[in-house]
Amino acid sequence: MTTTGAPAARFVSRLPKGHLPENVLHFVRVLRGAGLPVGPAKVIDALAAVEAVGVANRTDFREALAAVLCSRREHLDLYEQAFDLFWRNPKLLEKIVASMLPRVTDRTNREHAPPDVPARLAEAMAPPPGATPRRDDDDEVTLDAAFTFSPREVLQTHDFATMTAGELAQVKRMIARLRLPLPAVPMRRTRPASRGTRIDLRATLRRSVSAAGVAAPLAFRARTWRAPPLVVLCDISGSMDRYTRMMLHFLHAITNDRHRVHVLLFGTRLTNVTRHLKHRDVDVALARVATSVADWAGGTRIGASLAEFNRRWSRRLLGQNAVVLLISDGLDAESGAGLEREMERLAKSCRRLVWLNPLLRYADFEARPAGIRAMLPWVDDFLPVHNLASLEALAATLSRAQPAAGRRGAVRAESAMRADPRKVR
Repeated sequence: MTTTGAPAARFVSRLPKGHLPENVLHFVRVLRGAGLPVGPAKVIDALAAVEAVGVANRTDFREALAAVLCSRREHLDLYEQAFDLFWRNPKLLEKIVASMLPRVTDRTNREHAPPDVPARLAEAMAPPPGATPRRDDDDEVTLDAAFTFSPREVLQTHDFATMTAGELAQVKRMIARLRLPLPAVPMRRTRPASRGTRIDLRATLRRSVSAAGVAAPLAFRARTWRAPPLVVLCDISGSMDRYTRMMLHFLHAITNDRHRVHVLLFGTRLTNVTRHLKHRDVDVALARVATSVADWAGGTRIGASLAEFNRRWSRRLLGQNAVVLLISDGLDAESGAGLEREMERLAKSCRRLVWLNPLLRYADFEARPAGIRAMLPWVDDFLPVHNLASLEALAATLSRAQPAAGRRGAVRAESAMRADPRKVR
């Protein structure tokens, strides 16, 4: 096979001579391990496409494989990253393994840092455990512990902030399978029904006319039941950084599982990331979220952020009995200025307001900061969110019926008498 041009020659020189079919087969296996739906038949199609276009032109080679191996548009991002890494970097596996291990950032040598790749792609391209010889020194034991997965029972109660890289990867896969059921609520609209207590006069009269004087049966209508919308306001300040990253995986799962889910992030400003989280690939979705957010891991202005939400987004998102999840530690940089007024407006605009606070993981937690005292009287449920068990408890709480009327007034009186808000449920 002949090549033309220096770029094409360099491209062909990177491929082992006589092993192009094996490389294509291995590339398809990498894509399958990363989550793309490519089966054995795709390997034959890919080899046929390569034989048709050849390897003289890198662009033709890339597009031919993409046409065969990518069946949906959202697969293209992961495919392009996998193609660039697999067919360009001669020391790919070593850099992928290095990028998955914890490391200290070196500001003086940034150009030698391993490339940022999606976690699924890194895991799919990593060598098998027995591919490299193991050593008995202390360093090798430490690195091996980072890739050891704990049992599910241990990870249920393990704090997100103290997990190793391997445990975080295992928990992310568990979070992707979590669901957030919301009980259906009655709507104002009605639908035709075979029986009921509400008579449909218009339909009954139409039946009477068509019956030609014979007594026609009554027509009934019943109220429509529908799951309410879910609005999530998530704190991305520095004190919430580790928990927010895990919650984004959870929010991506529920955004792609149910309709009418809206996610807004706030630190010093408010950012709507709902459209980014709707992408099917979690790695691509989180990468787009990180690009769109400018105040990640900075300060916290809860009052100003809630005021912006109430002014710009409340009327369009909180209709039809919406449920609001507020994920924050309540530590406001402005000492709760105007926070109580905005919390009151938010609570009166939604059907149910649930506050998720990672500080509740401490047994001696008390509502001493001004921001927490201003927010607490207006919530319906006050729950921790620091491990996998707390997320499952959240799903169980939301699946139960709405608290009785006057609940918030009882919470306000109870919070004034008790110093431990963990008892407020």
